[in-house]
Amino acid sequence: MAGNVRVQLPPHLVEHARAFADGTREPVEPRNAATVVLLRSGTSGPEVYLLRRQTSMAFAGGMCVFPGGGVDPRDFDHATAWAGPTPQEWASGLGTDEATARALVCAAVRETFEESGVLLAGKAADTVVADTTGEDWETDRAALEARELSFTDFLDRRGLVLRTDLLGVWAGWLTPVFEPRRYRTWFFVADLPEGQRTRDVSTESDQVTWLPASKAVEDVEDERILMLPPTYLTCLEVGQYADPAAVLDAARDRTVEMYTPQVEENEDGGTLSVPARFEPLLEARR
Repeated sequence: MAGNVRVQLPPHLVEHARAFADGTREPVEPRNAATVVLLRSGTSGPEVYLLRRQTSMAFAGGMCVFPGGGVDPRDFDHATAWAGPTPQEWASGLGTDEATARALVCAAVRETFEESGVLLAGKAADTVVADTTGEDWETDRAALEARELSFTDFLDRRGLVLRTDLLGVWAGWLTPVFEPRRYRTWFFVADLPEGQRTRDVSTESDQVTWLPASKAVEDVEDERILMLPPTYLTCLEVGQYADPAAVLDAARDRTVEMYTPQVEENEDGGTLSVPARFEPLLEARR
């Protein structure tokens, strides 16, 4: 990204985008998804957990991403034992209906467990599972990832309560209209629970790492790693805070306004727009 997130788009892609803008082509219907910025304290501010997606993946191959993925129809199951804000309160913060809010929260916790081994759940509303590295946990994690086991059945069988209070609302991004695969993605934030450890377990990634959010930004700008703009901008924003507690505190006042990047044409082709709140942060890095 060489200094900022405004990557120059080639003219043929700008032309392709025009066909969607003028109605010549119809965009693909986006799929709802959730992603979690998993945080831990570091010596130079919050650190974020990143997975590098397999280059063979149809969407974002080779990109560094946060744990996340699409909503499973079974995430809508209303029987989940629940701690924290009510689904109605989550619906208000996420800007959606109650059923979708419940499914998004379930998807966020499920995907984090599937892709990092970290589980935001406990035996009671004020506890968290201490360790998920055992063979029995791995069997269940693999079954969840393979969609052989529903997340609600997993929680119910183990007598676990979903700790939704450990999540915070952060942002919402909708893939540009000209992309062949589109996702309406809600971004959450969460602090790594005490005692739990991340594990390199996801079949969709070939490498995982913890990086200071500020270092992740530098690595993107110096072209050492690749990120989609929403991931880069989230790292840039999170890196402004002192620690995960400060990030979670900021999340309490947030509500999601889904943002769709638009093509902004220029003499060399075009760039993708970014939300206005990022402009000062990007300007400071130029």
